[in-house]
Amino acid sequence: MTALGFLYPGHAAEDDYPRIEQLLGSDIRLDVVHTDIGTDAHRVDALLEMGSAGRLAAGVEQLRLSGAESVVWACTSGSFVYGWEGAHEQVRTLAHAAGMAASSTSFAFVHAAQEIGAGRVAVAATYPDDVAGLFAEFLRAGGIEVLQVRGAGIVTAAEVGTWGEEEVFALAREADSPDAEAVLLPDTALHTATHIPALEKELGKPVLTANQVTVWEALRLTDRRVNAPSLGTLFTKEPLVQA
Repeated sequence: MTALGFLYPGHAAEDDYPRIEQLLGSDIRLDVVHTDIGTDAHRVDALLEMGSAGRLAAGVEQLRLSGAESVVWACTSGSFVYGWEGAHEQVRTLAHAAGMAASSTSFAFVHAAQEIGAGRVAVAATYPDDVAGLFAEFLRAGGIEVLQVRGAGIVTAAEVGTWGEEEVFALAREADSPDAEAVLLPDTALHTATHIPALEKELGKPVLTANQVTVWEALRLTDRRVNAPSLGTLFTKEPLVQA
């Protein structure tokens, strides 16, 4: 059994995690601990507070007791808002507090794009434009060319969590660029786990979504290799025989 730990802010699309656990079809357990979201707003000040060391440390002990082998801060905006260096410091502090390998969803997107060879991407963000722009800056700092960014202007994670398939597909189509090698949907408050293969078929290219890459990143930290095509192109880069 491989146990993976996630610190998830508040409540929005956390039910993606049990769905992903089922789709992995393997001896992998996903343990989700909810952190205090504070003010639910895609505003820089609120996001900085949401990702503060104290809020993350509060959930760490529960993950340690669960036997988790790695931990990922399952929040994109609450990590990239710190900038490239600040997000590294956030992860280092989390790893020290948890006593295990740690990362965040923002770094998961960079590593996942590298994994599938997507050097040029389009971003389909639920965020307001200024916050979506900060994610694009973070990706560029990671060596990824961002060809197009579309923000939906949604302020709260609670509202994002109410989106269904129709809204997700519409945003992805609007954001896509002909030259983009992948489309990224960065919000962990967005339900995407059951839509990825259909999104990839619709767009004709790989799609990376926040909760998908978060789980992949946790697996990467434990050197676990899983092939799960139902979770998209990202999960087809490993051998068919699972380790």
